[in-house]
Amino acid sequence: MMQSCHRASSTTEENIPDEISYNFNVRPILSDKCYACHGPDANKRKAGLRLDIEGEAYKALKDNPDAHAIVPGFPEKSELYLRISSKDTSEIMPPASSNLPALSESEISILKKWIKQGAKYEKHWAFTSPKQKPLPAIENKKWAKNEIDYFILNKLEQKKLQPNDEADKERLLKRICLDITGLPPSIEMMDNFLNDASPNAYEKIVDQLLKSPAYGEKMAVHWLDLARYADSHGYQDDNLRTQWPWRDWVIHAFNENMPYDKFVTWQLAGDLLPNGTKEQLLATGFNRNHKITEEGGVIDEEYRIEYVTDRTNTFGRALIGVTLECAHCHDHKYDPFSQKEYYQVFAFFNNVWERGLESTVGGPETYAKKPLMEITNEDVKGILHFINKKDTNRLIVSVMGDSDKPRPTYILNRGVYDSHGDSVDFGTPKAILPFDNFPKNRLGLAEWLFDKRNPLTARVFVNQLWQEFFGRGIVKTASDFGMQGELPSHPELLDWLSVDFMEHNWDIKYLVKKILMSATYRQSSVISPDKLKVDPDNIFLSHGPRFRIQAEFVRDLILSSSGLLTKTIGGPSVKVYQPAGLWEATTSGRGILATYIQDHGDSLYRRGLYSFIKRTLPPPAMIIFDASNRDQCEIKRSKTNTPLQALVMLNDPTVLEASRVLATRLSTEQTATNDKIAKAFRLIVCRKASDNELKILNDYYADELKTFNAQKEDANKLLAVGEFPSPAKFDKISAAALMQVITTIYNLEETITKS
Repeated sequence: MMQSCHRASSTTEENIPDEISYNFNVRPILSDKCYACHGPDANKRKAGLRLDIEGEAYKALKDNPDAHAIVPGFPEKSELYLRISSKDTSEIMPPASSNLPALSESEISILKKWIKQGAKYEKHWAFTSPKQKPLPAIENKKWAKNEIDYFILNKLEQKKLQPNDEADKERLLKRICLDITGLPPSIEMMDNFLNDASPNAYEKIVDQLLKSPAYGEKMAVHWLDLARYADSHGYQDDNLRTQWPWRDWVIHAFNENMPYDKFVTWQLAGDLLPNGTKEQLLATGFNRNHKITEEGGVIDEEYRIEYVTDRTNTFGRALIGVTLECAHCHDHKYDPFSQKEYYQVFAFFNNVWERGLESTVGGPETYAKKPLMEITNEDVKGILHFINKKDTNRLIVSVMGDSDKPRPTYILNRGVYDSHGDSVDFGTPKAILPFDNFPKNRLGLAEWLFDKRNPLTARVFVNQLWQEFFGRGIVKTASDFGMQGELPSHPELLDWLSVDFMEHNWDIKYLVKKILMSATYRQSSVISPDKLKVDPDNIFLSHGPRFRIQAEFVRDLILSSSGLLTKTIGGPSVKVYQPAGLWEATTSGRGILATYIQDHGDSLYRRGLYSFIKRTLPPPAMIIFDASNRDQCEIKRSKTNTPLQALVMLNDPTVLEASRVLATRLSTEQTATNDKIAKAFRLIVCRKASDNELKILNDYYADELKTFNAQKEDANKLLAVGEFPSPAKFDKISAAALMQVITTIYNLEETITKS
């Protein structure tokens, strides 16, 4: 919460525009340096002065009726300017006691110029409905492949930057395969694409990948983070929950290209739809993915309020990209959200017939909490055909369901569960869109969310999708479009895409293809020293995206390239290799998850999104690669580079087993060693190795061959890793040497980097 309430000012010292924009130049300064004491939070407001509202800022000062904070056109008569530019430590604002940094000379100059130009206020950019502006003028029209490129190139030309050429076909194919399916291309796919000289070869491969069932699995990973999906209840006991059928539904919905408005409406209010189906009810598991306690002795109402709070905060961050949680205990300090409005949104999620403590740790009957649905074998044969139910055991899932009698909702003083203030009715922040003429339930909230006048819904999802492909959203702070969030790097592009998305009926695959077909996306990721100096974070997109793939896809690439991957979609989550004793060291000792019981057979080789997530100790190899622990809604994962990641790639049983399996398979092929190494390199790195790279790897192979010929027992030990059976007959010495080469290839930075 503290992170969401603070952002460094984006104003630079050098650039003071001719025409000062309140939204893009002034508001960030006021929000950072002034709103803490003179903003929306009435309880923290000093001297009765409010600077975030035009009329209030122009009023005479409470303590000095002859003075005004802002006098439009006259900075020398405006106390705001006089105080921020004062050299007197007793007069300067913000005061030293506030612990806020003083304004820079550039910021002072901007505010002075703004006041001189009339001190015109504007509604916050994100709270005004997006509108499509005409495509901007560009000089190099031949470069543009669709509308996106006009906005990107216009900005690049302003910055005197040139876009990169298109990436070579090998790297481009790896990029789109990882972005659409999360899997590397097969050699057959590589050959077909390289040999296809038709002008629409790229579009054909994009369309092919979008039809792949793996597309839904790739898209689901981000949504599972956002929805805080896990396989355990959380808290201290952290016992099993069977919420995985909801995960299977998410994969199915993406593969069916369910429109975004329908996709979210079912998750928010599928239980309230007229003549609702079991599939629509299952979708509401989205709002029951939060942690649930099973610890005896807790206060029931305290935890019930925790669950409702989680649902409210998730709605804010995930679907409208604002920090509603900052108004949980008091009025929001920066955004125009009152504490009353927070609890009006809270009211939509407060009528679920649930308890804070329904049961303590127990058997299968506790794996979902009421309200719940049972999924029968008949359901799986019919409407819920996409659920991979493997047995006849009872399967239950937590879903939504409101009480017949509405539960009153109160403002909770300081956010304390039993400190009731005034009662409130259903509502939403008026600054976004007033909740007028909508049904007073979650279905009405969904209608409000997808009303074309809502300024946030389309922008927020478009930005999340952009972030998936480029590593950074058009708005960097993807979960905070409010006053403390970063300004969009390309606001006109964000609005153009948002309107286009709505006009195409919230079609997700259409939006994905629009982005991937752009020249912007297809650029080479090579960065020149000049571009690195001017735009080190690639904000203006003068080159293609280049960053390490996410934890699940590191695993997927390893399993797929080695031939180990089990491609079955859905089903219960699986327990893969992990160091012994970890669960046992972090458990309360109660429940079926007190001891880690590893799976075997095909289950060991499932995709990363099926790895069992126990909240108190998620899969360690994935956490090391920055996977979410799913404690709460997460819109963007952190990105770290640590020695532990290198140690995982060098020592994790999955990597070593994949290296062994690929090595033994290649060793049985009747080809030269150089060809085996070249094939392994191509399978893993997704391009042909250069002559120099092959020489280095062949030399390494020769060295390892000598080592294992001298120490044959070491070869046997190395080839014993993992449970996948080896061929009956193969040359163990050459296979061990080749395994070492393949492990080295897996450890190349390029292998797990999208470039």
